[in-house]
Amino acid sequence: MRALLVVNPNATTTTERGRDILVRALRSQVKLDVAYTQRRGHAADLAREAARDGMDLVVTLGGDGTVNEAVNGLMTFDSGPAAQRAQDRPALAVVPGGSTNVFARALGLPSDWAEGTGAILEALRDRRERIIGLGRADDRYFTFCAGLGIDAEVVRRVDQARHKGSTSTPWLYFRAIMAQFIATNRRVPLLTLDLPGETAQTGLTWMLVQNTAPWTYIGERPVDPNPRASFDTGLDVLGLRELQVGSTTRAVAQILSNRREAKGKQVLRLHDLAGFTLTAARPIAFQVDGEYIGECDKLDFASVAGALRVVC
Repeated sequence: MRALLVVNPNATTTTERGRDILVRALRSQVKLDVAYTQRRGHAADLAREAARDGMDLVVTLGGDGTVNEAVNGLMTFDSGPAAQRAQDRPALAVVPGGSTNVFARALGLPSDWAEGTGAILEALRDRRERIIGLGRADDRYFTFCAGLGIDAEVVRRVDQARHKGSTSTPWLYFRAIMAQFIATNRRVPLLTLDLPGETAQTGLTWMLVQNTAPWTYIGERPVDPNPRASFDTGLDVLGLRELQVGSTTRAVAQILSNRREAKGKQVLRLHDLAGFTLTAARPIAFQVDGEYIGECDKLDFASVAGALRVVC
């Protein structure tokens, strides 16, 4: 089996010594090439080339951003019919190396990179893999979530802080959430959701789209606003119509408690959607898998069933 290991050298929880151990371990199982990312988007280019070269497996060592780029590279290496079949592209294996590692943990892998490596090696020996669905927003694929509005603005704030030298921690995200909530004009509805053949949902200020559960983690604790979301179903949606202090505080408390689903007049919930369109009254922040993408005023979402083989 030929494999490419895509390493993010800035991965939060790994060291050079740890990466050397991983390389030696993988080379005991596969014929391995190693490539280090050098810029944003590089992991996508490396995975795309691996698919074009006929590699059997792409392994990522990094966080959810590295995984997302690699997935997009694998999904776009060929525009022909083969691009629609998971069997015709390399499988993906994920060694967790970021601060949160939502995708790896959603697959049932350990959050620690060393334990995750052991799980991947065992799965390779046993030839154990599964086929999962992905989400797509226009031409960008995502593995576990996409968001428009306040959560994307939070991701942008965190990215800006990290570029200035801050470490990605739950406390950094909490500070960003508080700062963004204060800065947001909470009474201006921005988003409209259009489902084929149904009445449009209007007046939405925030929209979270999940391809699986959980949405994220706070340390070891999963945050599950759409607990029925799954790699094996369509997309799940949670939207808020207004960001007023009282109602939003209740909804957020319900989401974080994981004891019950957020409910109320301001809450929109939809399950197992094949596709829909989101439009905004003005350009609004957009993120996929915890990575800030930019601003947009319209996105077409789709669930892509049976899209990708993963070793887990």
